[in-house]
Amino acid sequence: MSQPILYAPMAYARYEASQTLPEKFTRLLKRSGLADRVKGKHVAIKMHVGSGVSYSTIPPVFVRKLVDFVQSHGGKPFITDHYVAGRHPEQRGYTEHNLGCPILEGCGHLGKYFYAKPVDYKTFRHVDIAGLIHDADVLINFSHVKGHGSCGFGGACKNIAMGCVTDRTRHEIHGLEGGLVWDADKCTHCGKCITACNHDANSFSKPGKDGVYEVNYHHCTLCQHCVKICPTGAITLDSHNYTDFQTGMALCTKTVLDTFAPEDIYHINVLTAITALCDCWGMTTPSLVPDIGIMAGPDIVAVERASLDAIRIEDLIPVGVPQGRALSGSGHLFQQLHGKDPFVQLDKLEEAGLGSQDYKLVTVK
Repeated sequence: MSQPILYAPMAYARYEASQTLPEKFTRLLKRSGLADRVKGKHVAIKMHVGSGVSYSTIPPVFVRKLVDFVQSHGGKPFITDHYVAGRHPEQRGYTEHNLGCPILEGCGHLGKYFYAKPVDYKTFRHVDIAGLIHDADVLINFSHVKGHGSCGFGGACKNIAMGCVTDRTRHEIHGLEGGLVWDADKCTHCGKCITACNHDANSFSKPGKDGVYEVNYHHCTLCQHCVKICPTGAITLDSHNYTDFQTGMALCTKTVLDTFAPEDIYHINVLTAITALCDCWGMTTPSLVPDIGIMAGPDIVAVERASLDAIRIEDLIPVGVPQGRALSGSGHLFQQLHGKDPFVQLDKLEEAGLGSQDYKLVTVK
């Protein structure tokens, strides 16, 4: 049976505020069923607060709309992410004053508050669920959709699998792709790999051309920022099995969602500023396609599928692709850009019993 997905589109008919996306988002929330679910409950709003000079994360106006809606129906919301303090969300307008509720580190300010759940998939063994998310009564998965070098795209699944857990879990999931390999002959010691690392996990053994590239795997999450930014291809992975990575993400997502009753989970995907890279890069590149709107529903698989289907190669804005980078010409836009089929992620979510890719759009006007 097709899953209904609420869709607030960017398209408008008249020059009036009621036609804009924030007001359509309010009407979407009224139709979501969340009003009855949040009353008297602690509501975790999981979103990415961005970092560095990024400006493509979910605009504060939408976050405040969601917070106000939850509070107006008796809910007690808080916004949560990982590395909150270090990402300086205030630089993107994310403050308690602006948004109307606390912005909290999911694993506590020391990063040590989590619940460890066992999994058994190859080298993936631990899902460490952030304590504040685990303890919440309701989870609103508020995701910004964009491309992603490891899994093709990042949406609702990525927001949970990489954002509701500890570094240990992120490392184990990324480890399903393989380890980092450095080719000294190709390396120019430009240092871009060092500045691109968000975790201070890499360095050269000494200054100059004789320095050896070293990785502290205790800190490394295998996010591949160093791989992507290296101009000469000197850093690679010894395995590129992105299907294993997708499987790990799906298993992690299921483990986190199993913490909640099905009726206490809701997914909202924001399809604006759809760029090539994850928000964790700390920068924003031009949009790949025009802004689309907002998709929402209780079925994570259906929400993700509807979001991907709306992002079409036919709508490509060329400036969103790096100069000199040629698209492969085969598959979804994200696949042509990153070489990974994004629908594999949905297949794995479906196999994990998290929903169905069969959906129908219900447009919110």
